[in-house]
Parts: sequence; C-alpha cells; structure tokens
Amino acid sequence: MAIKEAEGNSDVGQVGGYDAKKVVWLIVGLGNPGPEYEDTYHNAGFRAVAYMATHYSVRIRQKCGPALISDRIGIGGETAVLVQPQTFMNQSGLVLPKLFERFSAGIENVIVIYDDFALPIGKLRVRQKGSAGGQNGVKSIISSAGSDGFLRVRVGIMPSHPVGNIRDFVLSRVSKTDRVLLDQTEEIAARAAESLISNGIEKSMAAFNGIDLRENQ
Repeated sequence: MAIKEAEGNSDVGQVGGYDAKKVVWLIVGLGNPGPEYEDTYHNAGFRAVAYMATHYSVRIRQKCGPALISDRIGIGGETAVLVQPQTFMNQSGLVLPKLFERFSAGIENVIVIYDDFALPIGKLRVRQKGSAGGQNGVKSIISSAGSDGFLRVRVGIMPSHPVGNIRDFVLSRVSKTDRVLLDQTEEIAARAAESLISNGIEKSMAAFNGIDLRENQ
C-alpha cells in the first residue's frame, strides 16, 4: 500500500510521513501531452505510470518544471514519484533539472518507461543502461543528463503487420486488435518498474525479460 503525501506540503524536513532527504525514485513515463495523443502507441509510457497512479491512489497533477508529478508513494520500503513530461517526446530530458532540484535523486534513481518499436507488442524488456535505440525521448534524457546510466522498461509496440511509415504509426491510435495486448503489457511494465525498486536489476530482468504475452493468444 502506498502512503499518500498530503497535497501542498513542501519537501523540507519530514513530509507526509517521508524524510525529504531520503533518496526518491523518479518513475518517468514517456509520451506526448494532450488528449489527441492519449490513445497513441507512442504514449505507452504515459499509460503505464497512469496505471500506477490508479493502483497507488494518487494523481499525477502537481507541476514540477515542465512535468506533472504525483504525490510520493511507497514501493518496497523506498520512496518514489510518478512523472509525466509535459514537453513533447523529443524534449523529454528537459524535465530532469527541476526534478533533481526538488528531490534527492540522481540519474541512477531514474526509471524510464517507454514504447519501443524494436519489440513486438506483447513483449517488454528491462534494461540497466545503453543507447537510445532510435527512441527520441530516451535520446533527449541521455543528452540532458549527460549519461545513459538510468534504468529502462521498454514496452513493445511493433505490430504483427508491416508498417510503412514508423513515425505515422507511433502517432496513430492503438488499433482494436492491439489494444488488449498492449494494455496488458503496459500493466506488466508498471510491475517491472516496481520490481526494479524492490528487487533490483538482475532479479527484474530475470522475471520480466522472458515474458511474451502473444503466447497466450
């Protein structure tokens, strides 16, 4: 169960049952802001953290620089905050300075959940670090942080049919045939982010990297 921080409290001293000096995990779901992008493939990260917000009974609505954040939540004895950048995808890294200024966190405490066209729908990958792999949001975060040393949960969005223009596809609405499978993958991605905090990278990779939801169809 999450312990919800009272809204409006500052981050000075003991806040809402939390020590403000304690390291905070930043779970960043990538996507594009605005209702026109809500149901697109590119917003898988947004939806995953939104699922977490519902699960922990918090809302992602507080402003922190160019991002919306949740109240603090408790995961595995650690403290975390859910983040949705309000920049467009290719400027996602702009949220980091204000987050690092407000919370006791560094790039090693960041978990990024994002869509990945290199993986089929129904699969996900937990990764410790590495290149952006063509994902512009991840590229922006690496550029802003000057480091690729953050944890990632990659949500597969590649469909079973051929795609002509990848950019047009990722910005299109999720099809009815893909919706159930992608919803399930996003939910598991949220669990993977929790596991990274509770269990660490090695156990999380072992638990989640072999999942292929297409086998159940």
